[in-house]
Amino acid sequence: MASAEYLQASSTGFKDAKAYDAHRPSYPPAAVESLLGRLGVAGKPRARIVDLAAGTGKFTELLSARPEEYEILAVEPTASMRETLAEKGLRGVEVKDGTAERMEDVGDGWADGVVVAQAFHWFANETALAEIHRVLKTGGTLAMIWNIEDYNKPASWPAASKWEQALNDRIFALPDFGPPRFRSNKWPQVFDRQAVSSAKPLFSTPIGEDKFPWTVWLDKEALWRRVNTLSHVFTLGGEDKAAFRRAFDEDVTEGNGEFNEKGEVGVHGVTFLAWSKKL
Repeated sequence: MASAEYLQASSTGFKDAKAYDAHRPSYPPAAVESLLGRLGVAGKPRARIVDLAAGTGKFTELLSARPEEYEILAVEPTASMRETLAEKGLRGVEVKDGTAERMEDVGDGWADGVVVAQAFHWFANETALAEIHRVLKTGGTLAMIWNIEDYNKPASWPAASKWEQALNDRIFALPDFGPPRFRSNKWPQVFDRQAVSSAKPLFSTPIGEDKFPWTVWLDKEALWRRVNTLSHVFTLGGEDKAAFRRAFDEDVTEGNGEFNEKGEVGVHGVTFLAWSKKL
């Protein structure tokens, strides 16, 4: 996807960066440790990492807190998200304006590893892969991580409850805009294309994959605020948003899922990892 299209879709869908930062979850420690191991930077002091499409810094925070004291370039094109990240003043982090297709301030072979958290589907194209290849050192790795709730999963994945499947169906039925999201399951295709369409592929295939399942408990209003950070939901207006909220309220009821003694609903999902090495 062209950078201008990405910026337009991202700026529209994630206009409220503060809400995104407050209501989107962090990442499980086991998944983070696995990802850093795949990158080859776990236990490597002062390793250089590009956190690409860093957003408000949900993953950047975890990198910054590590004992290895990484040198981190957090590249983010959306101004509101970049400003929210910069305000955190994270140790070892330099925040840069840039896109996956154009990281002007990152030198050739600078990075030991490139991390993309919750974002690779936005720019799963050959131009972005070539730019990531450029900034990685020889033998470096691109690693991707997503938190995927059952209500926002690919259609072929099973849901753990009736309300999560119902909400998943409703999200798929919303008007489309911008690039395919993770749930469309189209993002891996760029790795297959570059493997067969180029005389010299840039990244290894098949890509590695792993999943870390989890369950969190949220009250209904907190769950709604989390659902409302999805760009397709956030951009609904007027009666469309009101109708979606009514449907949400009807779906998320006892009998359609797990509720604890506090009245909180069990929200299921996985943290999904993928990785590929620079060739």
